[in-house]
Formats: sequence, structure tokens, C-alpha cells
Amino acid sequence: MTEPHSTPAPPATAPDATSLHRLVDAELSLPSRLGHVSLLLAAAMMTTVVGALWTTEPALPLRTQIAFAAMTVAGLAWVGYSVWVLTHRRPLLAGHGVVAGRMAVAFTALFVVGALAVGLGQSGTGPYLAAAVGAAMLATAVTLLLRARRTLAQLLERRQALERELAHR
Repeated sequence: MTEPHSTPAPPATAPDATSLHRLVDAELSLPSRLGHVSLLLAAAMMTTVVGALWTTEPALPLRTQIAFAAMTVAGLAWVGYSVWVLTHRRPLLAGHGVVAGRMAVAFTALFVVGALAVGLGQSGTGPYLAAAVGAAMLATAVTLLLRARRTLAQLLERRQALERELAHR
């Protein structure tokens, strides 16, 4: 009589190199690559425009210079992130989503704090409306970060289970 928890028979053929390459290439699929290329281009263009305005207009008010500096740093960070994702040669699993989520939370929180600071320094509702929109964006960024962390944890748990299973064979 066979045991109900017997190990399955090994596959008839081992996976060949082509199927393994397909599996690794699928990690950063074409739509994902195109999205990261779009992010790279948009961040590079935004950073170039803001950086050019910041450096060519020395008479800007201090708070505008601070805002341009922050936007330039954020843009450079997104450029660096997209280059990292596009040039990484091993599967990223969900790690890139966690990195992007952390960046989105940090930059959006900075935006909300900046908008509130401007609102405290002047009259009018414009900065507070911007802070409210920023708060909604921050809630979305936190939600996406939590989802990315959960996905990464599930993948790492699955990987550990597979490693344990292989070690017992």
C-alpha cells in the first residue's frame, strides 16, 4: 500500500536552459519593461526641466528653490530606480515593488509636509487643497507599499518552502 504523502515522481525531463531563461525573462515582462522605460523617460525629462529652471533662475524665492531642489532629487531617484530595474540581470521578484513603494511614500509624504508648510506661511486654501490631494496620493502609496511587501513575503515564503523541499530529497 502506498503512503498518502509520498513524494511525487520526478519530472520525466529536467527543465532545459531555454525554459529557465523564459522563466527569468518573464520576471520583467514586456509591459513591465515598457512601464519602466516610460518612467525613466518621464523622470529624466521632468528632472531636466526642473533642474534647468532651478539653475538658470537665480532670483527665485527661497521656498521655490527648495521645492525645485526636492523635485530634482526625487526625479534623479526615479531615474536611478528605473535604470536599476532595467539593467538588473537576475530576477527581481517583488523587491523592486517594495523599493518603488518606499520611494513613493517618502516623496509623497515630503510633498504633503511641504504643502502644509506653505499653507501655514500664507493665506488661502490652495496649499491645503494640494496637501489634501497629496494625502490621498500618500494613502495610495502606502497601500501599494503594503501590497508589495505582502507579495514579497509570500514569494520569499514560497522560495523557502521549495528550498526545504529540495533539501529533503
